[in-house]
Parts: sequence; structure tokens; C-alpha cells
Amino acid sequence: MKKSTAAHSEPASQAEATITGSEALLRSLLQEGVECVFGYPGGSVLYIYDAMAGNPEFKHVLTRHEQGAIHAADGYARSTGKVGVCIATSGPGATNLITGIATAYMDSVPLVIITGNVPTAVMGTDAFQEADIFSMTMPITKHNYLVLDANDLPRIVREAFHIANTGRKGPVLIDIPKDVSNQTIRYEPSPSLNLRGYDPCPEPATAEIDRLIRAIAESERPVLIAGGGVVYANAAEELLAFANITQVPVAATLLGLGGFPGSHSLFLGMAGHHGTYAANTAIQNADLVISIGSRFDDRVTMKVDGFAPKARRIAHIDIDPAEIGKNVKTDIACVGDIKAVLQYANTIAVPAPCGRWLEEVQTNKRNYPLRYTDSDTELKPQFVIEMIHEATEGEAIVTTDVGQHQMWSAQFYKFKHPRSLISSGGLGTMGFGLPSAIGAQIGNPDRIVVSVNGDGGMQMCAQELAICAIHQIPVKIVVINNRVLGMVRQQQELMYESRYSQIDLAGSPDFVKLAEAYGVKGLRASNKAEAILAWQEAMRTPGPVLVEFVVSKDENVYPMVLAGTPLNQMLLGDFE
Repeated sequence: MKKSTAAHSEPASQAEATITGSEALLRSLLQEGVECVFGYPGGSVLYIYDAMAGNPEFKHVLTRHEQGAIHAADGYARSTGKVGVCIATSGPGATNLITGIATAYMDSVPLVIITGNVPTAVMGTDAFQEADIFSMTMPITKHNYLVLDANDLPRIVREAFHIANTGRKGPVLIDIPKDVSNQTIRYEPSPSLNLRGYDPCPEPATAEIDRLIRAIAESERPVLIAGGGVVYANAAEELLAFANITQVPVAATLLGLGGFPGSHSLFLGMAGHHGTYAANTAIQNADLVISIGSRFDDRVTMKVDGFAPKARRIAHIDIDPAEIGKNVKTDIACVGDIKAVLQYANTIAVPAPCGRWLEEVQTNKRNYPLRYTDSDTELKPQFVIEMIHEATEGEAIVTTDVGQHQMWSAQFYKFKHPRSLISSGGLGTMGFGLPSAIGAQIGNPDRIVVSVNGDGGMQMCAQELAICAIHQIPVKIVVINNRVLGMVRQQQELMYESRYSQIDLAGSPDFVKLAEAYGVKGLRASNKAEAILAWQEAMRTPGPVLVEFVVSKDENVYPMVLAGTPLNQMLLGDFE
């Protein structure tokens, strides 16, 4: 590490231990096992970036926008289970992170966000590039720090990583004024943690788990809803064992996809707004609903007072006690780490007496599968996702942007493994797809990473194509181009009497030329034969490739439950 200029006059032994706050920050990050930081420099973080110079241990990826940096850190975190890290300067650099912070907060993603701030002497004076990011982000972070003494940095970094990645995970912000980043200190690694009052992983109450097992033993029509918490708790194996023992069918939320094998006979598909007929009907007819790591959000429940009307009991397993009973009245509350809860449950679990029920849900799966009207003359987006699934054998990490393509990916890609679907669920952040794929690929260099985007969201962070080209990050980038804001158009068609307003994306760039301008190979397909050949070429090509699939703008996502209606009132499109 470089020594600060303030230490040059010290004796050699003392100079070795005297470093700047910036150098202490980097040492602390390396101590936490940080493999890569995504960021964008500016005046208030230049001491931090100066400390990076000549430090071969510290890997930093320079994105082309701060939002790209935080989404990349997010994709890295979701796909690896490790804490993602990003850095931005004060003022506009920090405020450009806010959407990404909110995205991670809504989806419980562990991030440590480092922002610079103006020197402490001018804080509060509306100094150049000053913004109170500490206050701005309090509602969308798990915890915040404003560092006023560089001696606190080793402790703060250790606490931040611990808070971000324990209990209900989430983003933690560390705001460092410029003078603090240059303050010289006698560096000492952080001692053991001592966070009084922070107990993120309470021991599960076995009495409640016992009640749950008794309820399953009495249930003739049970159903499980597996949420993102199953994935974040690394509890997929325990959930699979639990379902196999109890023989309870499983539906998944968007973020829960991959937490239970998509090809398993007990799997009913995704539940909710664009859920399958089998999943939604099972929830509405169940006598026992068990949510595991799902917070009963409005896209799963739809009309809350019409949710699971036949359920005699609703059980909820979650690490966050604040979620119990928040949206749906809960009869059995199992608070604790999902992995630990299921490990205990599996020691006492028994099969549910639900043979007839399994026949019923399997009949619904057979009679009402996900389907679409195929065409030999125009390219259907559902076919594209099915083709990608077949070509990758379901083994890819798939990141999505937000819109119709997101739902088609959730429906038609059969996820085998946890941490294989990376998607903005709670906030629905357009622009998330490409940078999150970059982070996922850096975190998983031996996996195939496919980024599925719409033509709208692709233009929000398209500048990150430069990173793919410069570092030869081998992401396969899919653009489902229907030349329209597809999900908005669909809602306007079905809910606003086809009064289309401000959805036309005509005039968007030629995506193939855009990719080539950045140094990324670009391909285009507008029918099945072209699509198959283009995707084969993309898969054969080392390095990044963008493939634009030109599809009809009139294609809708079905099934669909309209806002304000219960889950059993599904629109099935052409198969009504």
C-alpha cells in the first residue's frame, strides 16, 4: 500500500502503520474478501481512487454510469450470495445510485455502497456537488454511516458487511467526507464485532414449527409459496426435501424461481399477476397456505381480501418478524432463518393427506399449461425464451430487465438452480438487466450468463456495453424488440380501452449497429430460422454478443390477473 505524505517524516516502524483513511478503507474491504468493486470516480472520492493506484490486490471495474455500477454490484450479490460493493462520488454521483439502492432494498440484496462527500468544513453550506445522501437514503437502506473519523473506518466496514449480509439482507451505505478519506491514522484491523441489540438470526421457535407440521398432517389441500427468501437463505435443498416428505405442491414468486426445481412434479409454476393457472387456482382453493420467504406482496396476492378465501390457516416462515401479518393475516408464524426452520421441520415432517388434491392440481397443470399461438411467419417472444432454455439446458444465469420479456422469461425458462434468475422484483427497475448481467458474469466466470432485455430498458443502461467489450465479459445479450413499451401497451389495451398513450419506441437505435459501435458483436433475427441460427452463432462466439429478436408489438403476456381482482379471475388470452 502507498504511504500517505503525512507519514513521510515519521520513523520507519511508525510509517509502516500510518496510512490514510482511503488506504484503511481498501485494506478493510480486502479483509472482507471483496473480489471486485464497481464504481465511477469524482472529486470527493479521488483520495480513495488514488489509493487504488498501484495496488494490484484491488480490482475495480469502471462502469459508464453510477446506476450501472450499483446494478452490477447487485447482480454480483444476487448470483453469488456475497456482498456487492460500489463506489460513487458526492452529489450527482451519489444521487445516481438511489434507484439501485431502492432496488436492492426492496429485494433484500446485500450491498455496501461507498459514497464520497464534501469536506466536513463545508458540509451544510451547499458546497459544490454536495448532497445529503445520508438522509436521502435512510428510508431505502438497512443501515447508514456518516464517517467523521477515519479511525472508525475498519470497524464501520466490518459492521457494514455483517449487517448487509445477515438476517434480512439489504444495502448499507458508508458516506465518507473527502477530508476524512485523507486523514492519517495508525491502522489496526477491526476487532471482533459488538453490535449491541442487533440479533438478526433468532433461533426458530420449535413450538410454531410443530404447529405447522400438525397443520400439514390435517390438511387435504395444502400449497407452498416459495419466495426469494428461500434463495437468499441457501435453503433450496431443504425446501426440496420438505416438499418431497410432505407431498405439498409448490408455487413460486418471481424472485423465488430457481429455489425449487422447475421440472419437479410438485412444481406448479409462478404465482400471482402473471402466474400459471395451476398455481393461482391452487392458492385460491387451498385449505392451508404456507409462505416460505415470501412477503405476500400485492403482485402475488392481487386483491388481498380475495386471496386464498378457502384457507383455514395461513402459515408464514420468514426471518423478518415485521413481515408476519403485514399484508395477510397469519395463523402460524415461524420466525427465523429459513434454512434452520426447514432443517428442523424436516426431522418431524409427515405427508399431508392430500392425494385427491395432488390429482386435481396435476390435472390443472395438464389442462392449462403455459402456451401461446405459434407462427411460422413472425417471431414470437415466448419461442425465443424456450429456444434459449433448450440451448442452455436450463443451466444459465438469466438476468432480465423489466417488462413483458421479464414475465416471459419467468414463465418459459425452467430454472433448475437457485440464484439463476436475477431480476428486479419489488421496484421493477428498467435498466437493471444489462449491468446486473455484467456483475453476475464477473461473479460466476464459469457460468453462461444471458441478459434478456426489452428495447425500452435496454436503452437505459446501454452504455455498459463498453464494459463488456473492454473486459471481454462473455454475456449473451438478448433484446426482445417489439418497438413499443410492451407492458404499458398491454395494460392500456386491457384496462384503458386501448387508449394508447406515449408508448411508441419508433426511432430507437439499430441495436446491432449500437453493439458494434461499442465493439460488441451484433446479430438480428426476425423469424424462427434466423433466431435459431443467430443464437447458435452467439453461443459459439467467445466474448459478448448482442442478439436482437424482432417480434410483434401486439403480443401479450398471459395468464394475467387484472389489478383489483382475485387470483382466480385470470385472463388466458386466446385460450380463454
